[in-house]
Amino acid sequence: MNLKNFVLESYDEMKNKVTWPKYSFLQNSAVLVLVASLIFALFIGAVDLGFENIMTWFYDLF
Repeated sequence: MNLKNFVLESYDEMKNKVTWPKYSFLQNSAVLVLVASLIFALFIGAVDLGFENIMTWFYDLF
């Protein structure tokens, strides 16, 4: 009986008491995350390429 009450109350809470965001808000958030991830990946790639070039230059000195 305890498990049944838990499931029923959980369903009721998710259905009636939780405020779900609008679909347009979720779309905007997803686009923002994708753009930020792309910018971050490009930045990390540029830093990695820079370090690679510096290390190649340094090792070529010897």
